[in-house]
Amino acid sequence: MHVSFLQVILIAIWAGIAGVDHFDGLTHIHRPLVTGLVIGLILGDVKQGIIIGAALELVWMGLVPLAGAQPPNIVMGGVIGVSAGLILDLKPEQAIAVAFPFAVAVELLVSGVYFTVNSLFMPKVDKMCENADYKGVERLNYLTMLFLFVLFFVVAFIPVYLGADKGAELLAKIPSWFMEGLQVGGGMCIAVGIAVLLKIMLKKEYIVFFILGYVLVSYAHFDIVPVTLSALIVALYDYYKGGSSSSETVAVKEEFEDGI
Repeated sequence: MHVSFLQVILIAIWAGIAGVDHFDGLTHIHRPLVTGLVIGLILGDVKQGIIIGAALELVWMGLVPLAGAQPPNIVMGGVIGVSAGLILDLKPEQAIAVAFPFAVAVELLVSGVYFTVNSLFMPKVDKMCENADYKGVERLNYLTMLFLFVLFFVVAFIPVYLGADKGAELLAKIPSWFMEGLQVGGGMCIAVGIAVLLKIMLKKEYIVFFILGYVLVSYAHFDIVPVTLSALIVALYDYYKGGSSSSETVAVKEEFEDGI
């Protein structure tokens, strides 16, 4: 796929916006699924962009930051994965394998920035807080957002710009067995992402629904939409049933505590 300079700029701008949202906005537009839609619109292939973004979303769905433990950067994983997948016409699993090294490298870069550059401003922030200089703190926060935008803009611009013209040529020289290996590795990343998510969320009470979803997809050949709607029905029923029971329990407890 031929990529124009304007398209590269738009992808880099999106990377900057997603980078700011990841650390400051938290509206979740930085997720790979949204990135797949946006970059698909930029490169003119929305369907494949969403497909690759959804595959990347499955990988990062279970990779959540816990205190100082940071997973590979989700922003660059989505941007590079979707861009490379569309530009080089890769399968979703291959796009994941290409995206992961960039995501790891960028997370190391971002962590280095936070532990070095940002730490230099902390004494100044402490002084501003002591003097109740809230406008100074606000300006510094906006400056940090601008720095994040520029950082992610540059980090996304360089590989997309350099890879747009030479990527297809390089891809043609890669042996087929290596590309097949990338595809297998990417598929394993999806499985690991789901496994990590299940380790956090799955309870023994919900295993029956997990098995039911597997049966519907694998043996009944249901599409993802009816399975999702079925899961929504179960979730809403469980939520409202649990909510009413909880309210009745609280009411009974209060009456008992009042001695009435």
